[in-house]
Amino acid sequence: MSTAPHLPAFSPSRRDLLGLAIAAPLLSTSAILRAAEPDLSALSDITVTTRPIDAAERAARLVRAQALMKAAGIGAVLIEPGSSMIYFTGVRWGRSERLTAAILPAEGAPCIVTPFFEEPSVRETLAVPAEVRVWQEDQDPLAVVAGFLRDRKLATRPIAIEETVRFFAYDALARAMPGAKIVSANPIVRGCRMIKTPAEIALMQTATEVTLAAYRWTYARVEKGMTGPEIGALMTAATKQLGGAPEFSMALVGEASAYPHGSREIHRVADGQVVLMDCGCTVQGYQSDISRTWVHGTASADQRKVWDQVARGQQIAFAAARIGTTAGSVDDAVRRQYETLGYGPGYKLPGLSHRTGHGIGMDGHEPVNLVRGEMTKLAAGMCFSDEPGIYIPGKYGIRIEDCFHMTAAGPKWFSEPPKSIDAPL
Repeated sequence: MSTAPHLPAFSPSRRDLLGLAIAAPLLSTSAILRAAEPDLSALSDITVTTRPIDAAERAARLVRAQALMKAAGIGAVLIEPGSSMIYFTGVRWGRSERLTAAILPAEGAPCIVTPFFEEPSVRETLAVPAEVRVWQEDQDPLAVVAGFLRDRKLATRPIAIEETVRFFAYDALARAMPGAKIVSANPIVRGCRMIKTPAEIALMQTATEVTLAAYRWTYARVEKGMTGPEIGALMTAATKQLGGAPEFSMALVGEASAYPHGSREIHRVADGQVVLMDCGCTVQGYQSDISRTWVHGTASADQRKVWDQVARGQQIAFAAARIGTTAGSVDDAVRRQYETLGYGPGYKLPGLSHRTGHGIGMDGHEPVNLVRGEMTKLAAGMCFSDEPGIYIPGKYGIRIEDCFHMTAAGPKWFSEPPKSIDAPL
């Protein structure tokens, strides 16, 4: 990366700080960030014109969920705090031993069940018309849930549980409703959340643009002697300045890049070393996920070959993603190509040890995955990462990751993949 431009704030004083970083790793990240402050001040929030999900879209989500419930003969869906609760109700809440839950009934308005003393706070983010029922500290909250279902005459139908609901809630509901049929809510929740609307895709596009802009800023400031956490700290700072809420800013240097999520060992940037970054942020509740890999200084012939193989693998996955094909077939297409190059077979190393991609939206990883055996068929509105890395234990790894969304005409990139190891952005 010796051809990367050096900006004024990272002239000799910056290099002095890098000397400090080598001598005192615990102090280096804050020192590097202080040196970066003049450059960071030149970045501005690029999310100010984004439009949050509005009331009409939230109402349409409930209509869709209720249609799916009726088709499946389900009476209601129980959801705990998290992205699904935000998706359907707007309520932003944390999980604890004190249950707060949303009930989506097959007919009528939802219900929020929460501790009595939490009701005012819960209402602050409630974004849909809903009944709120409270429980006192000496009461069973699932008895309150059961009471709502009986009052709405839904207790005789199957009750669906969102897949992340904790066992204690499931178990208490079963005891509060003896004989009730409790089933998975995946057909309803996934049936809604897997298909993104234009408004959701627009927010994901903005999150992508924030991450790309932060990458461009960070890339020019990566220098010899830096550690992965120091590079990640720069990326996080730039992401915040650009208006994104950082989710992760991972930078893997040298041999650490051979392991998809890195190593506990400290590796420092040096000439000829691979730098693999995997970063994402959230804008108005929707995420980005982009990986870029380059070599500091001059890439070797072997590094160039593997980078080009990964770039080709990413394009093979993109070409295989067609409406009506299975998600698993995308992964299969990449592995067939990689095995002709001597990698694998399957998930064995050296090669691609993880799935080709994952769903993405409000969560960085959502159902379904581009992975062997996944039979879900691709449909317009589905969103995925495309990241068929190649990892060579003991040496290095290459990962290029961009996300795409399915349209009626096929996949469309959120971010365009890079063309060369020499120009990763």
